[in-house]
Amino acid sequence: MKPKTAIFVDVQNIYYTTREIFNKQFNYRALWHLISKDNEVSFAIAYAIQRHDNKQIQFQDALRHIGFEVKLKPYIQRSDGTAKGDWDVGITIDMLELAKDLDKIILLSGDGDFSLLLDKVKANHKVKTEVYSVQNLTSKQLIDAADKYHSINDSLLL
Repeated sequence: MKPKTAIFVDVQNIYYTTREIFNKQFNYRALWHLISKDNEVSFAIAYAIQRHDNKQIQFQDALRHIGFEVKLKPYIQRSDGTAKGDWDVGITIDMLELAKDLDKIILLSGDGDFSLLLDKVKANHKVKTEVYSVQNLTSKQLIDAADKYHSINDSLLL
């Protein structure tokens, strides 16, 4: 029997890190194919920023077509020119809520803040955890917190 699995994607983190290191886009369809071979995907949530431009809308529609639920947060441009659009709390709430019904959690992010979250869901719910990210831009704490770490490479890029 395949493990009941949830996928949580920090879309902004994956977009910017794959662009910075590889100058390529991440291939979500290849990821889905890879994960669904050995896992029953019970939940797949992509957390993104809503900017209302056509490319973003097409990308979000493509994620939905693959099988992801897309959660959007408005893009906020501050008066000082910086931007805000962080999904860390939303990912945390959803992961803590869903972990009780899962065998495995797969997180796509290199953000070290999530290491505490992975430790918590493993301790409280005995789930296995895996992380996919760009290794050069990933917190060592996050890599160490995961039961299994996958460095994004050409097989997961467009």
